[in-house]
Amino acid sequence: MTNIPLFRVMREDYWVKPFFKQYKVALAAALFLGFLTFFSAGALMFISGFLISKSASLPTNILLVYIPIVLTRTFGITRPVFRYLERLTSHNWVLKMTSQLRLKLYQTLEQDAIFIKRDFRLGDVIGLLAEDINHLQNLYLRTIFPTVIAWLLYVFIVVAIGFFSWWFALFMLLYLAILVFLFPLVSVLVNGARQQKEKSLKNSLYTELTDNVLGISDWIFSQRGQEYVALHEHSQDQLMAVQAKMKTFQNKRALVFEVAYGLLILTTFIWASGRFTGNHGGEANWVAAFVLSLLPIIDAFAGLSTASQETNSYADSIERLNALPSLRAETQADKEPQAPYDFQIEDLCFRYPNEEKQVLDQLDLTIPQGQKLAILGRSGSGKSTLATLLRGDLAPSAGRISLGGIPVTSIGEAISSYIGVIQQAPYLFRTSLLNNIRLGNDKASLEQVWQVLERVGLKEMVEKLPQGLDTMVDEAGLRFSGGERHRIALARILLKDTPVVILDEPTVGLDPITEKQVLTTFMEELKGKTVIWITHHLKGIEYADRVIFLENGKLEMAGSPAFLAETSPRFRHLKAVDDGEA
Repeated sequence: MTNIPLFRVMREDYWVKPFFKQYKVALAAALFLGFLTFFSAGALMFISGFLISKSASLPTNILLVYIPIVLTRTFGITRPVFRYLERLTSHNWVLKMTSQLRLKLYQTLEQDAIFIKRDFRLGDVIGLLAEDINHLQNLYLRTIFPTVIAWLLYVFIVVAIGFFSWWFALFMLLYLAILVFLFPLVSVLVNGARQQKEKSLKNSLYTELTDNVLGISDWIFSQRGQEYVALHEHSQDQLMAVQAKMKTFQNKRALVFEVAYGLLILTTFIWASGRFTGNHGGEANWVAAFVLSLLPIIDAFAGLSTASQETNSYADSIERLNALPSLRAETQADKEPQAPYDFQIEDLCFRYPNEEKQVLDQLDLTIPQGQKLAILGRSGSGKSTLATLLRGDLAPSAGRISLGGIPVTSIGEAISSYIGVIQQAPYLFRTSLLNNIRLGNDKASLEQVWQVLERVGLKEMVEKLPQGLDTMVDEAGLRFSGGERHRIALARILLKDTPVVILDEPTVGLDPITEKQVLTTFMEELKGKTVIWITHHLKGIEYADRVIFLENGKLEMAGSPAFLAETSPRFRHLKAVDDGEA
């Protein structure tokens, strides 16, 4: 959380400042209309005060009453008109600005979308969208607009009074400075840190709540539900305590401000009484005009303190946005991989951020097209991390991974055309079975869909469903067994027809019979494709052309199942354990 003032953050900002220049005409128009709104309100009360006083005496000329009546009607009309135009202009400008900010945020995150899980938690992104962009919208509507308009009115009032009395103009210069500058400064010093803490707590709640909701099953299964609730109650209590302190200070500040402004009106009354009465006779009509004109102006100054105390949270939002990667200019697309689609891994190292341990350490490996490679190792050995790196979802800390001669991280979104993935728990969406299968190829014909269903052994089952392919799948596809969900995932892969398929422990949780059936189907239907099979045991290992063992991020064993069975006592022992023979 930053303590850097807003103006210092803005000097190095490339997110917000560009919009001042881009929409400078609309900004100037909104500020001018805002000034005219308060000018019209003050002028309306000024003319009304003069008219009331003048009407109470015997006017020497009807024009002395008629002209103020016309001006009263004029300012009475222009005030709401200017107010409407100011709101229309300022909100239109702000909506354009925030839409461009959101677009820039989406583009910035999208350009490195495959690494978003590495760099951000979901709650962080929600915080950026819900809190930071919203705060920057308020930066314009609640801080910049009212502050600049108040400064313009401040200068105008001092100059206008100067035409009548230089010493009272000097007094107004100093007294209004207390309302315009001192009150906001005190608010920043007292409530600014609280405002910043409130925003920080809200961002933390977004992050914690998102993470914990996504992992709520873990809380329930571990019987820590009460702890889960208590965690958020504590965070919520902290937020409410900060908000209560802010509200108490704001109420006291508002009371002091009202008293100070009341004293200003009283002082103006005393000055006007002395300036326009006595020997001036009819000029006494100006007393009510000056006093009443100050009443609507209070709205321009009253919100400055609240606006100023939020500047720290604006600075925090701007810093968070500027900490994002720069939006890269569009470049010519990289060359697509060319057959043969061999994987080449050279001196591969990978370490997760903020961790010292190397998950993978100087790994060298070649996976020729069409090979069925089984990757084994205990939990934490780097198996799944290697699979993620192969698909380009993570970037190596050092070294290189290429597919068909092209670095996988350079292929971008087109990687899905070359590599398909079947996870431990394939996800089915709440739509028709046909739509779920067509995720692999949305242009596939019904005939092609039935062909892949027959290949994966699901054709008869689907034909027996009351609505066939139009059967609605419930949330997460729970109506289907684990084996059926894996076969549906395989059907998607077959429709996509990628040359490489990664099987990330696809049989975890399946019973031995279903596991054997699923593996047999996978290996038979994926003949001719490169299959990278992440597994934790040796069931069905005979399907692999090559087996490698990872240990502490390094390659410990490698070879065909037959070679390892002949040369490696460790492999023979593990195979015997999986076969129930040891």
